[in-house]
Amino acid sequence: MSLLVLDGLSKSFGGLVALGNVNLEIADREYLGIIGPNGAGKTTLLSVLAGQLRPTSGKIVFDGQDITGWSADRVASVGLVRTFQLMRPFESMTVLENVAIASHNKIRSIPKARDHAADVIDRVGLGTYKDAMSGTLPTAGLKRLELARALALEPRVLLLDEVLAGLVPTERAPIIDLLREIHQDGVTVLFVEHIMAAVLALSERLLVMHEGQQLALGVPADVIQDVAVVDAYLGEDY
Repeated sequence: MSLLVLDGLSKSFGGLVALGNVNLEIADREYLGIIGPNGAGKTTLLSVLAGQLRPTSGKIVFDGQDITGWSADRVASVGLVRTFQLMRPFESMTVLENVAIASHNKIRSIPKARDHAADVIDRVGLGTYKDAMSGTLPTAGLKRLELARALALEPRVLLLDEVLAGLVPTERAPIIDLLREIHQDGVTVLFVEHIMAAVLALSERLLVMHEGQQLALGVPADVIQDVAVVDAYLGEDY
């Protein structure tokens, strides 16, 4: 049985159709890359799945349970957690405090939540910044902090929204390694990204979206050779 099922999922804003009849089944522990031009509906898809937006129509089933229309906190509580492209940490708090707030949603004991947060911070490579104010972190550090806050919620499915955006290649490589380790630990990942080298290195399947619609879905090596994908997104130069 698929872990996550999207059945006719649609989202409209007035007359604008941001998602149109998306049908998708995602297996437990799968790594699904999601690509497409700006405005294709990728972030809207994550927002609907994570409960930040309510779908106009269609259904979301997670681990056999219909979670359509659930609030974001309720969705996160069952293990469907997202990161945001625009990071918004509590800048007046330390890195540890930021992650401990997320941990406290799963672990009611404050000391144990802080200990768990410290472990997650070490895992994402921010141990030396644990007591630093989050507002002082560089972009790469903020990306790691965003991942840490998501991991502190102990996700079964991690929805990543351009976690590599704004990073130079030397900063991307260790985060790509970290994302691979997270997946190997048993987390299912939906990975929205424009960095094609990372998408191809990590994804087991590739979903291409265009104008809110599914344009292609399959093995990455096949999808990137699809004429419609080349025309709509990759371009002949690619």
